[in-house]
Amino acid sequence: MNRYRIGLVIVFLALAGAFFVFDLQRFFSLEALKAQQEAIAVYRAAHPFLAATIYSLLYVAVTSLSLPGAAVLTLAGGAVFGLLWGTVIVSFASTIGATLAFLASRFLFRDWIKARFGERLKAIDAGIARDGAFYLFILRLVPVFPFFVTNVAMGLTALPVRTFYWVSQLGMLPGTAVYVNAGTQLARIESLSGILSPGLLFSFALLGVFPWLARRFVDAIKARRIYAPWEKPRRFDRNLVVIGAGSAGLVTSYIAAALKAKVTLIEKHRMGGDCLNTGCVPSKALIRTAKQLNRIGRASEFGIRRASAEFDFADAMERVQRVIRTVAPHDSAERYTKLGVEVVEGEARIVSPWAVEVKTAEGTRTLTTRSIVIAAGARPFVPPIPGLEDVGYLTSDNVWELRDRPKRLLVLGGGSIGCELAQAFARLGSRVIQVEMLPRLLIREDPDVSEIIARRFRDEGIDLRMEHQTKRIVVENGENVLIAEHQGQEVRIPFDRVLVAVGRVANTTGYGLEELGIATTKARTIETDEFLRTLYPNIYACGDVTGPFQFTHTAAHQAWYASVNALFGDIGKFRADYRVIPWATFTDPEVARVGLNEQEAKERGIPHEISMYRLDDLDRAITDGEAHGFVKVLTVPGKDRILGVTLVGEHAGDLIAEFVLAMKHGLGLNKVLGTIHIYPTLAEANKYAAGVWKRTHAPDKLLRWVERYHAWRRREH
Repeated sequence: MNRYRIGLVIVFLALAGAFFVFDLQRFFSLEALKAQQEAIAVYRAAHPFLAATIYSLLYVAVTSLSLPGAAVLTLAGGAVFGLLWGTVIVSFASTIGATLAFLASRFLFRDWIKARFGERLKAIDAGIARDGAFYLFILRLVPVFPFFVTNVAMGLTALPVRTFYWVSQLGMLPGTAVYVNAGTQLARIESLSGILSPGLLFSFALLGVFPWLARRFVDAIKARRIYAPWEKPRRFDRNLVVIGAGSAGLVTSYIAAALKAKVTLIEKHRMGGDCLNTGCVPSKALIRTAKQLNRIGRASEFGIRRASAEFDFADAMERVQRVIRTVAPHDSAERYTKLGVEVVEGEARIVSPWAVEVKTAEGTRTLTTRSIVIAAGARPFVPPIPGLEDVGYLTSDNVWELRDRPKRLLVLGGGSIGCELAQAFARLGSRVIQVEMLPRLLIREDPDVSEIIARRFRDEGIDLRMEHQTKRIVVENGENVLIAEHQGQEVRIPFDRVLVAVGRVANTTGYGLEELGIATTKARTIETDEFLRTLYPNIYACGDVTGPFQFTHTAAHQAWYASVNALFGDIGKFRADYRVIPWATFTDPEVARVGLNEQEAKERGIPHEISMYRLDDLDRAITDGEAHGFVKVLTVPGKDRILGVTLVGEHAGDLIAEFVLAMKHGLGLNKVLGTIHIYPTLAEANKYAAGVWKRTHAPDKLLRWVERYHAWRRREH
């Protein structure tokens, strides 16, 4: 907060203080109003316009400064100006005063609050943008809530001034009319509390409930209009049908079955989805083999004179398939059938909001259901590069079919998938050329993270081509050549096989979304609300098909909300919570993150402090020969509350869990520091990072006194 704003705060506090120091509130009591009622009425009769102006300005001043006395002034409006004009004057004066208080709060405090609680305020602003007018209207209708608190609190949000004004004017009108009407009978009023009888307060409470009922009614009307073209079955065969048996679909159906609902899971291809068959499981299996070869090649670092390995690429790829087969029973139809899920192998198509047509080997049948959850997943995105189709490109879907090692592998993309597979294939003996159009690898991570990974890649022989824009692929004299542009120059890169790893796109076609009019976003995912509902309140979507994070664990996280809301949405719904989402890139070293990183905090203007501990100082990392990487923690300035953590190093994906837990449950770095960590382990790095924060926030003044105390003790006889 700058000096100008601090000065204004002091002025406001001085004015408010003077109000109480000079006992000005005595002029805003019921007794004072009664005593002066006749004199005020005479003045009003002689100077009606001037009296109304003075009264309005006084009312605006009291309400804008949030001083006590507005209730008595409202009674005075009824006593002096009558019910009609009193209501009109008070309505406008109170709204103008409230708006001035709203603006003052925004001007003086919003930037300060935003600087310290940016992420929380962002979530509040999102809710205000969606429902702010509705909630403000309810607060205005029920006079048991102090209006001055509402003024100040709303000023800290992003609610538009115009919305605040008209909603306040409308919402305060019933209460204003009650008080002004009471003022017309001033002689009969003995106390302010007597105006609002228990019965009247109950009436206001009912009035406050009315908007909620009205909203439910409006939602029902909207739903009726949406469902109008469709014939709703009189009864349903099932409570829930889930389309897609990847992570999101499996968890959704499992939860529904555990809650004793009748649920059918439909999968047209393979149980387990991308994660089991083409994603997480096979890639980590291949990475493990590649890492083992790398460690054998580093044998001399560990005091081993000579070590070698007989290696066949086809054997390594066969091991990947064995791992998939070993894990597959966890996601099998047999297992889920035992859990109470009806599993159907076939191609699903939504033919109405309550019906799904399934085409199986035995024929086609239609399932009726009260709710539907779409968990159709995503697929590798293949850009329209001229000539790409001619060279038989690979993606993360079909690379596992390889049995001959590519001599020269071109990897397009510098994201997580591209980096993981580029390093794995390089360690398995391919000459890897990695092409990325952006300035660095892993662009979502901090630059120092990208630099560590790029340095390791270059050390392992990967040819990195940053800022290379792919133009086309040609075949010249039987050789595949990528034509790229770099700094305005044409670059030619020969290769044998090309792996396309430039992102993934949601599966949103082929199962009825178009016919139902369910919209997709600019990111080509299914459009859902905060409850994961689509256009139709009984059709939900979760996982990669809706985003915003395309991770297996996030899909499982969303699945809980989708299943519970689909089954119990008529009773109550839960908003999907994305506040603490971790992820990892399984390169070597691994990169793991949760919350904000440094570049995001700077881009959003979020104040932060950085505490960094480098793993080259960690005993266990040194003994393991893995003394590289760091733990970087972002905290609120002056506090130990964690905003985000980036971890680079051996087992970073495992070590990040402690910080995920801390952020989820509001534990700060002092709690991490106060937790015993086994020595010697890599997990100690988390504690030492907390120690870095503690040292920079040591109580210097207290320590100087302690130092003097110890010096005094040494002199004591």
